[in-house]
Parts: sequence; structure tokens; C-alpha cells
Amino acid sequence: MHKFFLTLFLALSACALSAQEMTLRLDYIFSGTDKSQEISLDEMSCFDGWAGRRVNTDTVALRGNGQIRMTDPTSGKVLYCQSFSTLFQEWQATEEAVRVRKAFENVFLLPMPSSRVVVKVELYDFKGNVSASIAHVVDPSDILIRRLDPDLPPHRYILESGSQEEKIDVVIVAEGYAADEAELFYEDARKTVEAILSHEPFGSLSDRFNFIAVGLQSKDSGVSVPGEGVWKDTALGSHFNTFYMDRYLTTLRLRQLHDSLAGLPYEHIVILANTDTYGGGGIFNSYTLTTAHHKAFKPVVVHEFGHSFAGLADEYYYDDQFVEFYYPDCEPWEQNITTLHDFSSKWEDMLPKVVAVPTPVPDTDVWSEISGGKEAASFVGVYEGGGYQSKGVYRPFPDCRMKTNAPDAFCPVCQRAIARIISFYTETL
Repeated sequence: MHKFFLTLFLALSACALSAQEMTLRLDYIFSGTDKSQEISLDEMSCFDGWAGRRVNTDTVALRGNGQIRMTDPTSGKVLYCQSFSTLFQEWQATEEAVRVRKAFENVFLLPMPSSRVVVKVELYDFKGNVSASIAHVVDPSDILIRRLDPDLPPHRYILESGSQEEKIDVVIVAEGYAADEAELFYEDARKTVEAILSHEPFGSLSDRFNFIAVGLQSKDSGVSVPGEGVWKDTALGSHFNTFYMDRYLTTLRLRQLHDSLAGLPYEHIVILANTDTYGGGGIFNSYTLTTAHHKAFKPVVVHEFGHSFAGLADEYYYDDQFVEFYYPDCEPWEQNITTLHDFSSKWEDMLPKVVAVPTPVPDTDVWSEISGGKEAASFVGVYEGGGYQSKGVYRPFPDCRMKTNAPDAFCPVCQRAIARIISFYTETL
């Protein structure tokens, strides 16, 4: 009986989204200060093809810092939803947000509906409460939905495992590569895919992915470094010194980014910056941006993809945040950190029976004696320090790809979290 109703529900959902061979793109402006948020619809557009997921469309894998939902106005059924994080919400936790009001572009891709639907966008505060929302009707016959019919940019498949309907489609986008550096970019894109697939579970599940290198050309070679007075004319206008942080490399031009990709099959975005300066950033279900020519490029691009694709949190800590992101009375939505508020929803089931909670990072000799010679890094625990905070936030391993560049792999907890996301995109759960 359960299988019958599941099949019926999926059939009804497919009917409501019978026009899903087109992508509906919704552009919003998120604006505010440290204590205020506003969401405004900017523009609607569409293009042929739908590369997004076709399973589990009525739910999200992770809560995220925001969600967008498409619902049937008559029944209220969720037809499609996606969770996300934004630079706007990160900025709200900076000192600058106390002094000035700012606005940020945000772009979301949805399957084009066959009839009128209601789209609702919600933003959440650091405790998971709704801090801002907007709901509006989208009519697929609206004459102001701009149809995009662009010339496709230069692109090559680095890995083609199947059709866009079946696979998770990832584009790797050139930033700061001049016209005569195209082949350099494609080689960097190949190295990116190699780095990602060298980590589990990406390697063993590589047949669920397509990777496409998109060779955008920039007028200038390199990227902007405002802290050094260097400004470049590049395809995506990226720059270091985001939020006045030296190594934080982002682009605020999300409309320009998506304009450049319209017509290509894509769900996830990796942007490679043509520079050897260390830095980068990864925003859940938005993009990864990292430098391609620093010696730590490979571990960094994988780390940032852990953010943007799997919603993994940073496991390092500096205690230098203007506002804390995590609080003891709220469990983080990221799967690789905990405040112990609801630890049973995290990796409690993966703990060895002998491991204490919290778990001290042991002296090597002592740990070797009690573990029969196995290294500390072989054991899942609950180690204090993570999410930028040395106290009150806990990570599952002494070290991991989400903590430093030294380890060779994601820890088992992060690997399980990534595998769950891959399954969410490719299997009916």
C-alpha cells in the first residue's frame, strides 16, 4: 500500500511538472542590515532543458540557511524545493552590517511548471527561525518571463557519465583566464575533477556525475585583489577581500554567472580563479570558487566543494567571528558539527562504545596503548572545536578535509554525509 501511494504521488507530481524540460530561473535581491532582511523578486527567465533532480522533489536533504519551494496553489502540495545558503546571510554576521545596508543578488533554478504555482522563499536566522520570506505566483504563460536563447559558451565534458536527466551535472567555470589561456583552464578543470574523484565517496560514485568545463574568457588575466589595489576586468568580477577578509574570494555577480551558463545543463558550480594566491569560498547550493594555481589547490577545491555540494561546515576555529553562528540551544543543520543539543540526529550511531562524549584529543602514545596501536585519526569521536568556535561546537574527527589541508580524505562522518546527498539527487528515498 505504501508503495502504491508513493507511486501515485510521484505520478501526480510529474503531471504538475509536465513542462519540466524547461528551466525556470528566478532572480531575487536579498537586502538588509545585521537585524533586518528583505527579499525582492527581481526578474524571471527560462531556458530549454532541466538538469535538476527528478527524485525527492518535495523535500530537502538539509535545512540550509534558506529554502525555496514551489507549491500547487489548489492542493498546497510541494512540487519542488531546494535549500541553500547565501553570502548575504554571512555578511549579516559582520561588523559592516551594523553600519550600512547592503543588497545581494541570488539566483535559483526550478523546473518550469505546466500551470500557475506559488513560489515561496524563506531565510532562517542562526537558530533556524524564519527571518524573512516572500511568496508570489508564477504563471508559465507570463509574457514577462524572459526566454533565454543564448549562444553556448565554449565548453568540454571532462567526465560524461550519462544524460543530464540521469546524472548530477557540475560545471567548472573559468574566471580570470584570458583568451590565450583557454587550454590552461581546461587542464586546470581536468585537475579539479581528478582531485574531487580522488576523495570518497565521490570516487566510487563517479558514475553519477557529469563534469563540464566552461571556458569563459576574461579581458584581463588573474583576479582582483582590492587589498593590494589590484582590480581586473574578468568574466565574473570575482575578488579577494570579501567582507575585508584577505583570503575570502567570491563573486557577487550571480546574475552574470548564470547568464553565462544559460542553456548548459548544470546543477552545481565550481569556479576556478586564474591566480596562485591562496583563497576561495564555498556556499551551499550556490557555488565553489577557488584559486587554481596555489600549491594547495587540490585539497582546497575539494574542501570548498564539500561546502557548496554537501553543505558541510568548516571544522576549524579561530574565535575571531564578529557574531557566533552556533548556539548551545540549537543543533546545526550541517551534518559534520554538533552542539550536542540533538546529537542523536548526527553521528552518535557511528561512535565506538569506548569513546567518551565529548572526546579528548589524546596524546599519541596514550591513544596507541588503549586502541591497540591504531592512530587517533582512525576513530570517530566528539572533539571540541569547529564552526569557527573553539568552545561549544564539536567535530567528528581530530582532523579532516573540512578542517585542514593535511589529511588525505574526508572523515567517515563527512563521507556518509556526502553519500547521502548523492543518493538524494539520484535515488528515490
